[in-house]
Amino acid sequence: MISLRHPLAAAAGATALTLPWIGVLASGTNFPTGTTVLLSGLAILGSSFLLAWAAETAEKDVPRSFAIAVLAVLAVAPEYAVDALYAWTAGAQAGTERGIEAGNLAIANMTGANRILIGLGWSAIALFTIWRALRVTDVSVRHYDGRLADAVVLDRGISIEIAFLGVATLWAFFIPLLGGIDVLDTVVLVGLYVAYILIVLRAGVEAPAEHVGVPAYFQAYARPRRIATVIGLFVYSGAMLLLAVEEFAHGLEGLGVAYGIPKFFMIQWIAPLASESPELIVVAVLVMKSRSTAGFNALISSKLNQWTLLIGTLAVVYSIALGRYGVLEFEFKQSLEIWLTAAQSFFALSLLVDFELSGREAVALLGLFVSQVAIEFLVLRVLPVANPEMLSHRSLMAFTLIYVVLGLALFVRRRDSVAELLSLAGVTARQAIHGGRAPGAD
Repeated sequence: MISLRHPLAAAAGATALTLPWIGVLASGTNFPTGTTVLLSGLAILGSSFLLAWAAETAEKDVPRSFAIAVLAVLAVAPEYAVDALYAWTAGAQAGTERGIEAGNLAIANMTGANRILIGLGWSAIALFTIWRALRVTDVSVRHYDGRLADAVVLDRGISIEIAFLGVATLWAFFIPLLGGIDVLDTVVLVGLYVAYILIVLRAGVEAPAEHVGVPAYFQAYARPRRIATVIGLFVYSGAMLLLAVEEFAHGLEGLGVAYGIPKFFMIQWIAPLASESPELIVVAVLVMKSRSTAGFNALISSKLNQWTLLIGTLAVVYSIALGRYGVLEFEFKQSLEIWLTAAQSFFALSLLVDFELSGREAVALLGLFVSQVAIEFLVLRVLPVANPEMLSHRSLMAFTLIYVVLGLALFVRRRDSVAELLSLAGVTARQAIHGGRAPGAD
């Protein structure tokens, strides 16, 4: 009998989350909107786990260059599914009210996923790591005097990811000024990611390869069985994502309308939670195995993937659906959302330039994120204000300013750390250009 702690039990549990949705599709019955959202959301959650485990297991058999480049795309696949749905709808119904709304929803989902990853993911994992280090020895945590002064220590090898994330963040501030997401954004953002991959490969920098639980168990299979398992997981999880994402997204829109909650709020915050949760849980498992540095490296790499590939490919999906080249346009509110997301990323980078994230800094990230979302919800849903949209705009601009001011102050204060980070990233880049290996690479 398989123990509940056995990796196969976890795989069976993730698969079980998808089965009710298969039953819904097989029955052909129209269920209430709430039930549809719940069951399709569980299917996406379970599929996300299976997809992540398949990708990690595959790293044992595919060439390293293929693993780094292609599996990085798979890391953002669950988030991309919802975003691509709305980008496609925006192109297919361009010029209509629904097409315009879908374009705005694509931006809302993208900004929500990115802000959740930092505001909730980075902060919660850091606080969990520090809390656990009070009970169990963790070399990834450095202890200081004072409340919440302890800090998670990052691997200096992550400097290249932080540097590229910084460039992508600076570019994001210009996206709303250029009239929408277009081919220039695709070239710049996807180009940044390709350049990052090439540098990592040529410099001999190894991506974090800390595998535990289900992937580690599957990697122990004989090669034919392992490959069959990976292919089966890819096919099954990919099919489930395609079958569930549309009903899930449209169901969230319907719930928003039914309960008087703006559909943008539902798509921006509720939808990304289903796709981000598996990654955060996997990182939490790494922390439980005292592999906190590897876990945090994975979170930073995931942010780089989302901030480049996810945004950069939206114009491609839109243009394909449109049948010709087009620019994914959005309203002023979504411009503010992009600026706020870029500002949050800017502030988060200012916290990481010294390769540490303290408990206090994690609380600041979490507090700013939660307060902004709470204020947005109160303004649009609860408070009887005369002009909620105007107040919402001002709130977004205020938080953007707070993030930028705090980030600038920290960058100035930590200018020596910035110089060190850029120097480390420069060494890696030069090693790549000259075809060598980065210092310390095995």
